Amino acid sequence: MNLKELFGYENKNVIITGASSGMAKSACELLIELGANVYAIDINPIDLPVTKSFQADLGRKETIERIIKELPDKIDAIFLCHAIAGFKGKELEVQLVNFYGQKYMLELLLPKVKDQGSITFISSVGGFGYEANYQNCLEIININDWDEAVNWYQNHPKLIENSYVFAKQCMNTYVTSKCMSKEFITRKIRINAICPGYTITGLTDDFNKSTSATNDAKEGQAIIENMFINGWNGYPASPKDMGYPLVTIGSNIFSYTSGECIYIDYGLTSNWKHQSLTNSPK
Repeated sequence: MNLKELFGYENKNVIITGASSGMAKSACELLIELGANVYAIDINPIDLPVTKSFQADLGRKETIERIIKELPDKIDAIFLCHAIAGFKGKELEVQLVNFYGQKYMLELLLPKVKDQGSITFISSVGGFGYEANYQNCLEIININDWDEAVNWYQNHPKLIENSYVFAKQCMNTYVTSKCMSKEFITRKIRINAICPGYTITGLTDDFNKSTSATNDAKEGQAIIENMFINGWNGYPASPKDMGYPLVTIGSNIFSYTSGECIYIDYGLTSNWKHQSLTNSPK
């Protein structure tokens, strides 16, 4: 068996969002190399030789609905990878781009996904500990009307105050709560997420600024590195460190894996769990 046969993407229709840069771009390059028919979507122009590219804001209901009409009727795999940083004052926009718009898009696309297809999200270590917010996340997950969802977010300002974290907690909750739901399990459609650690991408500067109370990139970088790097004498990941596992998890290689939020962080969150367990009262 050659590599293309092993991955199982050759001549298959694959949708990927966020493909103009970073992790999704690395994933897109690998998908092309593996022979997939790639339909790539991003708010920024895509410079890769994909089957078809779309430039669109996927935080808007009407845009999502329009794009879906232009995608193939038969889809083998979907990679939902787009996100924005959690700047103050943009809490609702972050929810719509980073989670609800992705849920909305996926659920509209699901009838086009072939049996035994795969759905793979890019979540984040920012969603770590999502179990503590599970019930709140389920509330928005169970809302299927866009305007009703917007209203829910507006009525829960405290929940979305830490906007990036809550969106990723919702994503992790979605993956774990939906893997056995009838729309997935009866058709053997797998759903997973990768949860990247600190990775240098085109969005790094935005993430640095949004982490600082004064939007100072250097201050934000220091905070992030202290949280995700310094404690283990570590180093940041590259886009390929995330993009390649993303493609692998969505492939036939992981054909019996579903409902998993896979942390790709060089053991950081495992160490957090270890510290929590060893420091817990006896």
